[in-house]
Amino acid sequence: MASYVTKDGLDKMKAELELLETIERPKITQQIAEARDKGDLSENAEYDAAKEAQGMLEMRISKLKNLIADAKVIDETNLDTSKVSILTTVRLKNMATKGEQKFTLVPDNESDLKAGKISINTPIAKGLLGKVIGETADIVLPNGNKLSFEVLEISI
Repeated sequence: MASYVTKDGLDKMKAELELLETIERPKITQQIAEARDKGDLSENAEYDAAKEAQGMLEMRISKLKNLIADAKVIDETNLDTSKVSILTTVRLKNMATKGEQKFTLVPDNESDLKAGKISINTPIAKGLLGKVIGETADIVLPNGNKLSFEVLEISI
């Protein structure tokens, strides 16, 4: 299944993969060798910890390789700002509080709430998809609460 990413998101994944393969993997291999040299492996906590760390590292490397292989880079120049979609920035008015909020809808692996980037798979993002300026999105959160947002602006 293809996962959509921005060019920056793909570059970050590739950089992390390179770091793990060229720096972290040799470090763990060295730790395992040093622990093995200390003798009896059946009671060697350092060896067990290094082997566990190696397993976790290899799982992360494998996951990154799969994500990169399945990644489809979104061309930001062809985005339609007439309606809310992935990579659009949406300015909203909370109908209950009358306060305004601004979110950018991004792929899962690029979400960062502090930066105003929410995953396309969150309830709020799903409720906003396809909406146009002036339209109201009624969203039911996982806790059962309901929110209503009016779409004020859509941009890139």
